[in-house]
Amino acid sequence: MDDKAARFRALHEGPGAFILPNPWDAGTARIFAALGYPALATTSAGMDFSRGVAEGTTSRADLFAHCAGIVAATPLPVSADLEMGLGDSPESAAETIRAAAALGLAGGSLEDHTGQRDAPIYDFTLAVERIAAAAEARNGLPGDFVLTARAENFLWGRPDLDDTIRRLQAFEAAGADVLYAPGLPDIEAVRTVCASVSRPVNVVIGIGKTRFTRKELSDAGVRRISVGSSLARLAYGAVIRAAQAMQREERFDFLDEAMGFAEIEAVFTAFAAQER
Repeated sequence: MDDKAARFRALHEGPGAFILPNPWDAGTARIFAALGYPALATTSAGMDFSRGVAEGTTSRADLFAHCAGIVAATPLPVSADLEMGLGDSPESAAETIRAAAALGLAGGSLEDHTGQRDAPIYDFTLAVERIAAAAEARNGLPGDFVLTARAENFLWGRPDLDDTIRRLQAFEAAGADVLYAPGLPDIEAVRTVCASVSRPVNVVIGIGKTRFTRKELSDAGVRRISVGSSLARLAYGAVIRAAQAMQREERFDFLDEAMGFAEIEAVFTAFAAQER
């Protein structure tokens, strides 16, 4: 585990940004491993879709079981989307990190989203106390663990860059290893965030219509690029549209875009060869 966490931490040292793909089951985890990605991250939305439920409705026990399954699927370091953790309090944030590390995760993210739509963002003081408690728990682990702190303003109708940066700076001071503000609107906002903190910054691609290249993000100071639920949505969207075409139009043209059986199997064969 120490080796996985050390490898994961080293990826954040640059130069440039590395891509951290987000599998939602063992098959997609092994696809990314076979294609040469150096680490993986879970996606809570992708996990929920794979269970056939809406985002945010999976129990904490099932979330941790899912994370354990992704860890077991490949030898790669895995960082988990731990959402708000096991509760609201700083103590629950600390408990979340200890539980995540016990699963063999190399890292994980905690967000300042409360899970409540009528009051979606934790009070500043509580949000910082949660990250401080998580960092203290990380420091008490027998091995390394990369703690990512997320400021969720832009996802919940609070597009306040100044407050987002204030939170990220406080999370850094509280001991977070990586900082993350999903939903930043443009490359200038990304550049401003990166210039405002000294820890590695994660940017997610696939929220809204804004798209950046790896080079643009690296030049802006980003060290890690994730895709969240984007690939899961791409896959499930293709299945839904194909099913609709069969039902409504009684057509099967979508099969022209399906990847061949042998080509898919070759990826899993490549993963098995890497394991030997």
